[in-house]
Amino acid sequence: MNLADSLNLGCMCRTLNAGRLRDQLEYSPQLAGLAQQLATTHPHLFSQTAVFLDPATRDAVAQAVATLDRVMALPAWQAEAIQRAPQIARHAFGPAGVFMGYDFHLSPDGPRLIEINTNAGGAFLNAALARAHHACCESMGLLMNAPAPGLPSLDAEFMAMFRAEWRAQRGDAPLRTVLVVDDAPQAQYLAPEFALARALFASQGLVAVVADARTLQWRDGQLWHPAVPGGLAVDMVYNRLTDFDLSDPAHAALRQAYVAGAAVVTPHPRVHALQADKRNLITLGNDALLAAWGVDEVDRATLRAVVPATQAVTPANADALWAQRKQLFFKPVAGYGAKAAWRGDKITRKVWAEVIAGGFVAQALVAPSERLVDVDGTPTRLKLDLRAYAYRGRVQLLAARTWAGQTTNFRTAGGGFSPVVVLPSLPL
Repeated sequence: MNLADSLNLGCMCRTLNAGRLRDQLEYSPQLAGLAQQLATTHPHLFSQTAVFLDPATRDAVAQAVATLDRVMALPAWQAEAIQRAPQIARHAFGPAGVFMGYDFHLSPDGPRLIEINTNAGGAFLNAALARAHHACCESMGLLMNAPAPGLPSLDAEFMAMFRAEWRAQRGDAPLRTVLVVDDAPQAQYLAPEFALARALFASQGLVAVVADARTLQWRDGQLWHPAVPGGLAVDMVYNRLTDFDLSDPAHAALRQAYVAGAAVVTPHPRVHALQADKRNLITLGNDALLAAWGVDEVDRATLRAVVPATQAVTPANADALWAQRKQLFFKPVAGYGAKAAWRGDKITRKVWAEVIAGGFVAQALVAPSERLVDVDGTPTRLKLDLRAYAYRGRVQLLAARTWAGQTTNFRTAGGGFSPVVVLPSLPL
């Protein structure tokens, strides 16, 4: 084990400074009371404990993210992905999609990609959390008290990302209004994050509203929402919907605005088809096909190292996959947030019938690594995964999630989002 592994399995220190977290969350008057709200309604959102990461692992994740973005930008890749995608994904307006989320398990052989998400939640919350941890003892001071590079300016980087999305489609036209959109946004588990996003936009002089996608209006060739003051149309939508192709009739107004190019929508159906569709994991493992598309050996070697073998579930291979199920993880093609995902050794015959009916992939099981935490005085091992928030192939922020159970959740005592501490490189 490296030093990071040893600390994750041996150090139970609680590093979260509640006062500092409150200051980070409530930096604007409109966010007053947010920390107490989260403590009451989301008791397992934030872990009290940081996760340690080896610098070589950080570098491997950064290389993997850059490689994935580069490969998925190839014309041949895009033609293949769009061919099987809904028609709406054929629209290419320029934006790349904000807050791409690359989720990894940390194996003894290095990070392994579990999935890619287009509307990865938690970036604003994790930015605040990362600034709120502190050294638990004097001996840890040198490891933990040095701020992560770029962390103080992360809000500015997030805002620059949204403006880059705007310019990619609108050029030098002025950006005036931004909507943070989901269904029943105040009822969503990560609704507090929507408030943080709105506060960031407002701090830049923009009109910002958190809106229910079902209350959007399409008329006169523009997108409107009654909560936007001054008779202004909606310029940009920060899209948190899990209706990835905007096919729900309740989202007709947003769909029409997107197809017409009347509003800048990010993330959007095209980037979901190009990157987050689980069938892309199958293509990433097809070394011969990638070579034929011109992917060089360095990038192919990176993909071989980080992408677990993945295959489509079909009636033809169902018996073989059932026999191997204990070494597999089954995921729906358009799934998100571990919904309807099954670890093979937990799957029942009833569920299996649904899996082989279509729309699932089988991924080689990569066991998550673990973090030792203190739960009410009891040393407890929790599973952990690593999320890289990225834009255009560059990692902006690393965060971890710790949990117990089959899949990630925010119901585990001692678990939740954890700040990632990248240890300094030590001399040999």
